[in-house]
Amino acid sequence: MTTPRNNPTPTPSPRPRTGPRTDAPFLVGDRVKGTSYVPPGPHRREAPEDFEGVVVQVGSGYAGVDAEHAFLWVKLKDHTERQALVADTELVEE
Repeated sequence: MTTPRNNPTPTPSPRPRTGPRTDAPFLVGDRVKGTSYVPPGPHRREAPEDFEGVVVQVGSGYAGVDAEHAFLWVKLKDHTERQALVADTELVEE
């Protein structure tokens, strides 16, 4: 018989928002708001929409990606996700 592990999901601790910034503008767990990204092509029925939620993924992890082209993914209250450009997203002050 095995005993189940007690591994609670860690809660991200907020990073300090002062001092020089050399890293990504957002971290997983940050609350943000912005406008969703709709890729060009056969997405005629989709339109950009305003959103607010929690960052669940920032870009692809490659250093040096220009923020004008970098993406992040945000989970909304309804548990759906939106993709957005970092440049079209801002931090929500709590």
